Amino acid sequence: MFRQDSTLKVHKAKHTGDKLFKCDICEKMFTQQSNLKVHMRMHTGDKPFKCEVCDKMFRQQGYLKTHMRIHTGDKPFKCEVCEKMFIQQSNLHSHMRIHCGHKPFKCEICDKMFRHNSTLKVHMRMHTGDKPFKCEICDKMFRYNCNFEVHIRMHTGDKPLKCEVCGKMFRQQSYLKIHMRIHTGDKPFKCEVCEEMFMQQSNLQNHMRIHSVDKPFKCEVCDKMFRHMNTLKVHIRTHTGDKPFKCEVCYKMFRQQNHLKIHTRTHTGDKPFKCEICEKVFTQQSHLQSHMGIHSGDKPFKCEVCDKMFRSNRSLKLHMGMHAGDKPFKCDICDKMFRQRSYLKSHMRKHTGDKPFKCEICDKMIRHKSNLKVHMRKHTGDKPFKCDICDKMFSARAILKAHMAIHTGDKP
Repeated sequence: MFRQDSTLKVHKAKHTGDKLFKCDICEKMFTQQSNLKVHMRMHTGDKPFKCEVCDKMFRQQGYLKTHMRIHTGDKPFKCEVCEKMFIQQSNLHSHMRIHCGHKPFKCEICDKMFRHNSTLKVHMRMHTGDKPFKCEICDKMFRYNCNFEVHIRMHTGDKPLKCEVCGKMFRQQSYLKIHMRIHTGDKPFKCEVCEEMFMQQSNLQNHMRIHSVDKPFKCEVCDKMFRHMNTLKVHIRTHTGDKPFKCEVCYKMFRQQNHLKIHTRTHTGDKPFKCEICEKVFTQQSHLQSHMGIHSGDKPFKCEVCDKMFRSNRSLKLHMGMHAGDKPFKCDICDKMFRQRSYLKSHMRKHTGDKPFKCEICDKMIRHKSNLKVHMRKHTGDKPFKCDICDKMFSARAILKAHMAIHTGDKP
């Protein structure tokens, strides 16, 4: 029984389906006044229900109740097939389509079927070209919210994804996934020609150019061809003289980012590459590889003039300058020419008086590292150079050479 006729009228609407309450803004009809009241919050933006844990606001009490399960971990809805648990009834209904294979939502353009209407809506953007997500900083538009959120991190510098092994932070899940292969050693991409394995698809694609001899990128200045666009870009700087990478300590400029990174280690003292045999450490991977030839005895680089073998290609190139008589490095003070930049650098200390190497025992300052090494033998008593005639030992090769004159009769 009802006290008022209006109350009875509203009650009857539940049975008849009549919608007596109209939204004045969008004209949507409702069977109950309370439903209209909740609906109006969509227009007003009112969210009166607050989560006491994270302060998030909600339009309806029911939405807050569902949200609270995120904090409590409560998942009351269970799939009877695979026993997976869900926070909401609607999520369970959507999940069930996986088991039954039901895809009720069809794209009218390409006939592709989808399990969820929301997935279909996102798919339609491929056909319409719609990009509803706009970056307020650079105005770039995005089709998907996930791509938009990742892009925003470029501006904010936010890297929320952490490697649990080394602690390195990443902007995207995909970047973290690729990085993890460094720790696991996983290389899922295989070259079908030489069977070399790679961590990334892009690395395999670049590698395939070795087999095809394809060098599609040409330098417009010297016509040199390159396999990769980024290699060409670096090469162009040899013509332009551009050095965009600056050391913040000594202000030296570099053409490549990795050259700056290696140079920075001269300031930090960092030597991340360690020989597993003698535990000597190096600033560069290439230096370690050259060093390993000492242990293996391997000298794969051969001089075509005198057949001398070398551990590294760099050493061979420097050696070839002896045959060519090439001395490209000139002292600006005395005009003396040098085969290597390091020789010129060492020579300049004669003019500057610089003695950068210090003996830790007697504090004597030495001009050259090799001289410091010889000097240290005075303190250690080490005499590694032996006379093959009288077996006398010497601390320096030059002293041995002078001593040999006694036996040969030569006048040094």
